[in-house]
Amino acid sequence: MAHISVKISSKHQIAVPSAIRKELQLEAGDRLSARVRDGVIVLVPQRGDAVDQLRCLHPEIWTSDIQSYLDEERDAWDSPQPS
Repeated sequence: MAHISVKISSKHQIAVPSAIRKELQLEAGDRLSARVRDGVIVLVPQRGDAVDQLRCLHPEIWTSDIQSYLDEERDAWDSPQPS
C-alpha cells in the first residue's frame, strides 16, 4: 500500500483512510488500540478474544506462543506453593 497522509483536525481527531478501512475490513464503531512505539503511533484493531487484545498492549512480552504462556501461568497458579 502506498503512503497515505492524514491530517489532525482542530478537535485532535484523524480519519482512517478508505483504502486502509477496506484492507482491514474496519467498520464504524470498531475499536482500535492506540500506543506509541519508538516514536511512532500504532493503531491496532481490537478483535477476537482477550489473548488477541493483550498482544496489542505489550507486544514485546508476546514473542512466543501466547496460549502456551498463558497455560504455563495458569498451571503455576494451580501448583502448590511452598510454605
